[in-house]
Amino acid sequence: MADFLPFPAFPASGGSPDSPPKMAVWKFASCDGCQLSLLDCEDEILEVATELKIAHFLEMSSATVAGPYALSLVEGSITTAEDVERIHRIRDDSRHLVTIGACATAGGVQALRNFGDVVEFAAAVYASPEYIDTLATSTPISAHVRVDFELRGCPIDRRQLLEVITAFLVGRTPNVPETSVCNECKRRGLTCVMVADGTPCLGPVTHAGCGALCPASSRGCYGCFGPTKDPNIASLAGWLRRCGMDDDDIGRVFSTFNVAAPEFGEGRRYGR
Repeated sequence: MADFLPFPAFPASGGSPDSPPKMAVWKFASCDGCQLSLLDCEDEILEVATELKIAHFLEMSSATVAGPYALSLVEGSITTAEDVERIHRIRDDSRHLVTIGACATAGGVQALRNFGDVVEFAAAVYASPEYIDTLATSTPISAHVRVDFELRGCPIDRRQLLEVITAFLVGRTPNVPETSVCNECKRRGLTCVMVADGTPCLGPVTHAGCGALCPASSRGCYGCFGPTKDPNIASLAGWLRRCGMDDDDIGRVFSTFNVAAPEFGEGRRYGR
């Protein structure tokens, strides 16, 4: 997974009150949930549309405007040879490119294929697997092109998405802290579910962004937002064992939305 990077020089060029910068939203292998997070902005997206021309967003409208684009938001992972060619065209046509969601930033849950035989999988699932044209791996966008910023989550948080778009418009680095879910629990005054209740939780190694949604409901964090910066996987594994998990259990909890994130690879290997 690529590091979070500041945007290149701002503000976006080429825009004016009569001709605002153009934004495009693109989909690769994914469930569309991160694109829906943008649509869920409702009133806010109307304000965004006054500052940015939404030129390509098929989840919202079939009407499109050709590039180049000042800002491209990309959801989904690269899973076919055609995807590889298309993401290069999008990168060439975009001044700034931001990946949104676990699929685009870490390969998504479909990256489970990376640790098995994709030919065997296709034969088990499809009646005519010879028609399936796919790569052996599911990889993040950053494995193929330069990415200006990564916004994590499964799905992303709409407030963080609005922060990224706002930062683009005013010419600054997005304020998306690289803290863990534990920080969000503390800010909300929540009792630690792992210490108090013995509930397995990935919060200490998971990037903040959800607002501690699961711990607020007395459930452990599932790691939807991927690894935080420099996660101590070995230390957390010790706590997970105290909560009753064995090595296979630990391997499985790291084999979900962000299974191919290198930082989570250490946790996944416990299940081998």
